[in-house]
Amino acid sequence: MRRLLVIGIGMGEAEGLTGHALSALGRADAFFLLDKSEGAGELVRAREELIARFGKPGHRVVRAPSPPRRPAALEGARKDYEGVVADWHGARAALLAGLIAGELGEDQTGAMLVWGDPMLYDSTLRVLTRARARAQADFAVEVFPGITALQALCAAHAMPLNAIGEEVLLTTGRHVAAATPNAPAFAVLLDDGTGLAALAARGFKGQLWWGANLGTAGQVLHAGACAEIAGAIAETRAQVKAARGWVMDVWLARRQG
Repeated sequence: MRRLLVIGIGMGEAEGLTGHALSALGRADAFFLLDKSEGAGELVRAREELIARFGKPGHRVVRAPSPPRRPAALEGARKDYEGVVADWHGARAALLAGLIAGELGEDQTGAMLVWGDPMLYDSTLRVLTRARARAQADFAVEVFPGITALQALCAAHAMPLNAIGEEVLLTTGRHVAAATPNAPAFAVLLDDGTGLAALAARGFKGQLWWGANLGTAGQVLHAGACAEIAGAIAETRAQVKAARGWVMDVWLARRQG
């Protein structure tokens, strides 16, 4: 049976991959790279370098442009947003189903490299479930965990994720932009800056721990009271994106008291 390995690569640094992930890189006959054309050439090169360094002799790299995702309405349109994502996942599933059937022999192994960890705010596993349902060619899926952005954030700030006995909500910038989470602490991913800006504008009373491009040479950090550092975070984020063409950031907020 065909096999598809989903390999978490953290921020793409070889030193940050698990031994299992490194071993998995050496098993693949073909690597599938679906590029989103974000202009982030550095991110593309990081994946290529891992494949070249740890892939087995004779491996192939199969490239395809990722289907574009149409914009969703910004205000009060969760149903529209979910529909947009479902359509996008369907297009990616159709593409991958065809690639796996056409590029892998019956007993061959393919691989996909996923930033961070495949279980946390990543669509790869959902898309592959839909791809398998299309039944052009059946395949088994194996997953190899990676270092998450939250792990890297806490390590960079030398802090635990939660206070003693405290719950921590995982959410997105889109949700925080709509309303402040009703939780003692919340970790925010996939924020384009609007979530943090909205939180600060509401006068959030609490502490923030923020990091961008964690685990790389360009890592930058901020920590302090929201009212004091929200502006500096926005400025730093804009500078990093302008300088490198991309920015991956994550932050943790904790209420006072």
